[in-house]
Amino acid sequence: MSQRNTVVRAMHDTGLAAWFGGSLMGAVGLNGATAQASSPQERTGLSAEGWARWAPVNAVAIGAHVVGGLGLLAGNKGRLAHQDETQANTLVKTALTGAAMGLTAYSGKLGREVQKHAQEGGAGATEPAPGASTELAKAQRRLRVCQWAIPAVTGVLVVMGAQQGEQQRPVAGLLHR
Repeated sequence: MSQRNTVVRAMHDTGLAAWFGGSLMGAVGLNGATAQASSPQERTGLSAEGWARWAPVNAVAIGAHVVGGLGLLAGNKGRLAHQDETQANTLVKTALTGAAMGLTAYSGKLGREVQKHAQEGGAGATEPAPGASTELAKAQRRLRVCQWAIPAVTGVLVVMGAQQGEQQRPVAGLLHR
């Protein structure tokens, strides 16, 4: 008998899709667009405001992904107990999810630091202007790394989720009874 996990799988996958897509769009679209603002203060201010508006939606997406993931673990505990490949994939995915959550939280902290110093302006959202305070310049340089690390790690999670879906398929050529 087949066990369906549609609701938790949907939570897991759509949460991850929003997390990945939102972070990539923010790095490319939001930060890229705000770098074109005429005023250095506008560059840092608009970017910080955009990320602050996205943060609650992102938190819900991450929560949905985590709750969905826990539901999938519960629904697939038999597979996890007997399939070494699934165990390894799940351990790596769990570690990467923790890393992505840590990067996201750290990015939020850095974003609040940039927002606090937004009046200083910047060459871009993650590029300090000449003469920027040490605090702003440090936060912007670190954000430049985080803005790409988050979609990179969540993108790997998307691929690993696809791999786990393939692991659930029967081996080709086996006869079904």
